[in-house]
Amino acid sequence: MNPAYSVVFLTTLIGAGQGLFLALFTIESYAAFGLLPPQSSDFYALGGEISFALLSLGLFASFFHLGRPERAWRSATQWRTSWLSREVIALPAFMGVSFLYGVAHWTGVNPVLGELYSGMPVNITAVLGVAGSVLAFALFVCTAMIYACVRFIREWHSPLTVINYILLGGASGFSMAAALAAYMAPAVMPLLAGWALIITTLGLIGRGASLIRNARLKPKSTLQTAIGIKHQHIVQKSMGLMGGSFNTREFFHGQGAGRLRSLKWGFLLSVFVVPMGLLGVGLVSASGEVLVLACVVQYLGLLVERWFFLAQSYHPQNLYYQSVS
Repeated sequence: MNPAYSVVFLTTLIGAGQGLFLALFTIESYAAFGLLPPQSSDFYALGGEISFALLSLGLFASFFHLGRPERAWRSATQWRTSWLSREVIALPAFMGVSFLYGVAHWTGVNPVLGELYSGMPVNITAVLGVAGSVLAFALFVCTAMIYACVRFIREWHSPLTVINYILLGGASGFSMAAALAAYMAPAVMPLLAGWALIITTLGLIGRGASLIRNARLKPKSTLQTAIGIKHQHIVQKSMGLMGGSFNTREFFHGQGAGRLRSLKWGFLLSVFVVPMGLLGVGLVSASGEVLVLACVVQYLGLLVERWFFLAQSYHPQNLYYQSVS
């Protein structure tokens, strides 16, 4: 496939925003149950608005992938059968909750709405946090299933696609939260950095498993079945279009096998290995600069990883349009 950069930025930006929100609410939940000391509202407010900004940038990037942006609203009408429509609904809903979560902490308007059986008060940010967490995971599933539900692209059609979207988004979001906590909430930085390290490690296992699986896939179709001719020796001489076509532009990324191998090892290092080392150093030294560097390196690596994920998929039509000639 030929990856669209708008989709690369969309999925990585909203994934980081979802992970950051989940990290913030994790800390707030721990504090509510007395497992961590309470943190200032400014930490949650700034984190919530950063999450909202990342989601907004991702939504903005998605418009560059639309042929007719003014008709974007129509993409939500097929929510009964389309994972894309469900994503279009889940994303704005999650953005709204993330924005309100940050505003509630920023303004201090956080009334108690009720109590649990234990007598613990339930305030509005707790309700928004629970709703946002549900929507965050729903959005992860919707985004991943856009690809995982495509049966004829076998590199995508796997539960690992959904698992890796959740893990990679969570890893980048918790890394951002750890960097933010180093400056605004030092008491919770070790917990966030530790979780970022754990999730990044799990992400390495999950992404490594998908790479191994995809490397072992063998095409079910052949040239013979692609064009309906049973002759044993078929060679393509020309694709029939001297200037290219939609098929050759949309489904060919134009990179050689050597470049793909370099990109694969590049994102394995920049998404997993290097950030894991930096997170470990930042956890020990409590250095905000190191944690910020880990966050930046990981996100840049995620851009490469997402491009590779889209490019690695093999569309069956490429059996017929083998090359541009």
